[in-house]
Amino acid sequence: MRRTIIALSALAAVLLSAVPTSAATAATAATAASAATAASEAATVTLPGWEPAPSAPWTVPAGARCDFPVHGEPVVDEVVRRVLERRPDGSAKRVAYTGDLVVRVTNTDTGASYDADASGTAVVEYRTDGSQFWSVLGPVLVGFAEGGGTLARGLYVIDGAYTMDISATGYKTVTMAHATSDDLCARID
Repeated sequence: MRRTIIALSALAAVLLSAVPTSAATAATAATAASAATAASEAATVTLPGWEPAPSAPWTVPAGARCDFPVHGEPVVDEVVRRVLERRPDGSAKRVAYTGDLVVRVTNTDTGASYDADASGTAVVEYRTDGSQFWSVLGPVLVGFAEGGGTLARGLYVIDGAYTMDISATGYKTVTMAHATSDDLCARID
């Protein structure tokens, strides 16, 4: 279940540059392979600078993500974070997240549920305008509102090597170098 790697800033540069897809995919794979050992050690052993980053339970009404109301509750949450870079005012600019996370996603109308593995690793750049840029390797649970991003309204586990640019208004642009998306609304309908 654990898929660990710290997606370096170079990954974002590779994924966003004007490089042919095959070259970007090869570069992403090379970056992933070279950093895997360090990230595995960081996630397995509590190293200085890493701290717990627990996920809160959440509920969304019918129509917000799926056609029915949905509740999410972590059943495994071993996510840790480390601030990689701070701004002059001390606020976090870039933060790495890694560790096991399984979220039970439940259709509250029927009780149907699915345990979603969201144990990916991400480096998140928090911008001063409230937007965010994620460089990700592995599965992450992402919700999209109607017209709120490059995927249709829904809840997805996006798994692989990809970036996600979240605008200050919340619009999510997912750019997949080599990734898949799993529609959780369909799983619990």
